[in-house]
Amino acid sequence: MKRIFVFLGVLALCIPAFAQDDAQQAAAEAAAAFADAPEEAAPVAKPKYWTKSSVFDFGLNQTSLTNWAAGGFKNVTLSAAIDAKADYARNLASWNNRLQLQYGFIWSEDKFNVLQKSNDRIYLESKFAIKTAPDSKWNYTASYDFRSQFTDTWGTYTQGEDELWVPSDLKSGFFSPAYNNLALGIEWKPVDWFDVNFSPLTGSLIFCTNSLLRKSYGMPQISATDEAVLYDSKLFQFGASIKANARFAINEVFNYETQLVLFTDYLNKPFAQNRVNWDNKITWQIAKFFKIGFSTWLIYDPIVEIDGVVSKVQFKDFLSFNLTYTLGDK
Repeated sequence: MKRIFVFLGVLALCIPAFAQDDAQQAAAEAAAAFADAPEEAAPVAKPKYWTKSSVFDFGLNQTSLTNWAAGGFKNVTLSAAIDAKADYARNLASWNNRLQLQYGFIWSEDKFNVLQKSNDRIYLESKFAIKTAPDSKWNYTASYDFRSQFTDTWGTYTQGEDELWVPSDLKSGFFSPAYNNLALGIEWKPVDWFDVNFSPLTGSLIFCTNSLLRKSYGMPQISATDEAVLYDSKLFQFGASIKANARFAINEVFNYETQLVLFTDYLNKPFAQNRVNWDNKITWQIAKFFKIGFSTWLIYDPIVEIDGVVSKVQFKDFLSFNLTYTLGDK
């Protein structure tokens, strides 16, 4: 009996030792298997070909007068703008798109029943480019741009017998005029902030849907009678264009950009009568959601008639204090 108890005691002491040896062996085998296992590859980031951004601006100015001896009228000025970009780049190809929309009006107490427009602009640009070589500063380009406005613009207002103000002397309207330009050429882009696009093949199609404005914007004459002269609603021009862009970020809050567009018509006095569009824009981000903007536009069009005279230089500037918000990539 004593031998049985001694055998059981020895067995009880040996079992944990054997179990510990088996556990250590299993752990060693697992560690060896883990070391020999192939490493998992890190997930590859998906290429990002598109860069998008939208800047929204809203401006408000208000003047209120009460018993003001110097005189004046209460007025409210509202303005809104959108500057949206969508750019694509992959290998040697790129596609850049930009849409600029601006609209503003003034309400004044002296002309209480009308809204006088202060700013109105539609400008769309789209350019497809292919590099001539991977490290080249030259690109083959195909580009399109469109310019017009949203609503009618009146030159003067007259007061009727009911004391209501009535607009007169129409100056422009939606698609009156509207400029469409399609160009093929080559671009020189030595740095990111400057480029020049020369397009020796440029087709320009100008629309003027309002018959009252066609003569002023140089639409071709169709017919003439003793009663009226009829003008076409469209004008096709074929020529060459140069478009230069420059963008400067002086610091994190102060920016300046400019664009100069020159066009000459092969079909009508080439290189003697040239259309010029020169846009400038300065912005000063004074706070996260507030900025001051100053824009200028210069236009010279040899076929546009202003106050009975052609070939006048047109100039406009716009100063604004805006609430601004940006979506997407900076």
